[in-house]
Amino acid sequence: MSTGNTSLAIRFLSVDFDCPDPAEVARFYSDALDLPVLFSSDDFVLLGRADAPGLGFVRQADYRPPSWPDPTHQKQAHIELSVNDLDAAQDRMLALGAVMAPFQPQPDVWRVLLDPAGHPFCLSTHGV
Repeated sequence: MSTGNTSLAIRFLSVDFDCPDPAEVARFYSDALDLPVLFSSDDFVLLGRADAPGLGFVRQADYRPPSWPDPTHQKQAHIELSVNDLDAAQDRMLALGAVMAPFQPQPDVWRVLLDPAGHPFCLSTHGV
């Protein structure tokens, strides 16, 4: 189905995460993934590069972190990061402010950590 507008350009910009403090969570991912800040306000920070999708962080006053794996407040999304050394990557993320999730389903293949706002993310040897 065509709109008839050949000048229309739509591209995937970012995946955005709710959080209590966008600057804090953006700083964590900026340091972890070496992504620059493309836009910043009190309520939204966008990380990325002009030629690829980025990560956004949106202030929510009533933010409640996921309680994964407890289904009380389930995660809606998470990031998978491919790494070549699980132990070294885990150490780096912990030094940046992440914490280990209490449940580790397969720690020999991937590690589940929580960012400063409590979002789960995984370090995985898959995709390397």
